[in-house]
Formats: sequence, structure tokens, C-alpha cells
Amino acid sequence: MRDLVRWLVVLADEENVSAAADLLGIPQPTLSRRLARLESDLGATLFDRHGRRISLNDKGRAFVEQVRVADAALARAELGLHDADELRIVRLGFLHSFGTWLVPRLIRRARDADPGIGFELFQGASLDVTSRARRGELDLGVVAPRPDDDQLAWRLLQRQRVQLAVPLDHPLAGERTIWAERLRDETFVSMAHGFGIRHVLDEVCSAAGFTPTIALECQELATVAGLVSAGIGVGLLPDDDQTNSTEGIRLIPLRDNDAHRDIGIVWRRGAVLADHIAAVRDLART
Repeated sequence: MRDLVRWLVVLADEENVSAAADLLGIPQPTLSRRLARLESDLGATLFDRHGRRISLNDKGRAFVEQVRVADAALARAELGLHDADELRIVRLGFLHSFGTWLVPRLIRRARDADPGIGFELFQGASLDVTSRARRGELDLGVVAPRPDDDQLAWRLLQRQRVQLAVPLDHPLAGERTIWAERLRDETFVSMAHGFGIRHVLDEVCSAAGFTPTIALECQELATVAGLVSAGIGVGLLPDDDQTNSTEGIRLIPLRDNDAHRDIGIVWRRGAVLADHIAAVRDLART
């Protein structure tokens, strides 16, 4: 039954008919005809075409959001059909920063739908998670940003803005917003290479025309915040409840368009996922 709606969710996530068809295991012409038929039935165009790529327009985004709700409800229904006494394991990897909010929420949602679901958890840098997923050591991985890896399938979960963190007595602490180009002469505290937020820092600074000067590297966002509050340097932190409640720092939104990280879920491309793993993957979007 989920096939009636899931194809549109996959197509919206991939923004590419060929890639979506590969993930769905159907021919590209079949998927193209399915989309054309749906748009004809609705009397509305859902996607704008950009050569081989497509993107949701305003009508498409509104429609697909409702389809996602239906897809998630069907995923919960599928999980609920299983025998609660039969333990089914999902090997789930994720970034440390997702362990306080996103992953606990997903596990709770999955267990509410199916008490027989079990999890084996791995926390690490984005590179570690994606490498394990590629090798088949993890069923699913929650990472940011999107990995440049054609051996992994990806589904966007949400786009999260990043902010500049400065000590309370820093000269920039009074700014309401700021462009990255103004940070050229600053010294940064940062996550190490391989972590998603470090990738965002490097990309934002590169787009602004400079390479960031790094004072210290670490492996936890909480440590970045603590070092910033101690005046060791400035840093980039995600816009979430945990970061926003950190004492001793001032958070300033960056105005640059690329000052965000895409959070998504990955799995090995071409892998045949067990029903309970596919259902947990699909619940992550809600």
C-alpha cells in the first residue's frame, strides 16, 4: 500500500528522476509517466524542471508535505503488524550532536509503533558513520551534510541553520546578523576534519574568500561552545535548543545563503532493507 505514496516522497527527496527510479527499483520512464499522470489528475505542476534535475515548486511542497504525513502513518501501521515478542534490530549510526534530540525522538517514535524494535547505536564523526554504512556495518546513518558518495542513498530530514558563536565580551557580540566575510581575521575553535560542522565552516569561509585560522580542534559541539565562552576563539554552532541555551556565548545568525547544514539519513545504495529498517528510515522524516 505504501507504494501508492512512497514514490513521490523519494522523488521529492532525490530531485532527480533517474536516481529516484534506481532507489525505487523501477524503470525511469515508468516513474516519469507516474509523475505526469499525477500532475494531470491534480491539474497542477508539482515540480520545476532544470534539465535532468527537478525541484518542488510552492504547490508541490504543500502537496508533498501532506503525502509525507500519509507515508509516515503507513510506516507506523506496517511496524504495528509485527509480533511485539519478535525482536528486530536496527544498526543506527549518528553524529554526537544528534544524540540529545533527533535520535532519541526517532527511537521513541519507532518503539511506540513497534515495541519489538531494537537498536544497536554507534556515535561518531560523519565520515565514520558514512564509511560504516557503505561497508554494511550500519543499516542507517543520520549525518550532516550530505555525503559525496555514490555508494550511499540519501534522504533529507531537515535543513538546519548555523550561527556564529562569540564570547560575550567580543567586539562582534552586539551584531544582530553578520556576513562570513567579516570573520576573515578571526581565530576559530572548530570540530576536527570529518565532522559535519567542520565541513560547513570550511565551505562558508571558502565561499567568502578565505581559509579559517583554527586555534583548537575538538570532537564535541559542547566543547566548541565551552572554548568559545572561555575566549579561545569564535566558532560555528547549529541553531538548536541545546546550543541556544548555552551560557557564556552570544549566537549571531550568519547571513550567507550556504550557512546551513543538511541533516539526512543514509543507507547503502542498492541494499534490500528489511521491512522494519525501511519503516524506521521513513519515520525519521516526521
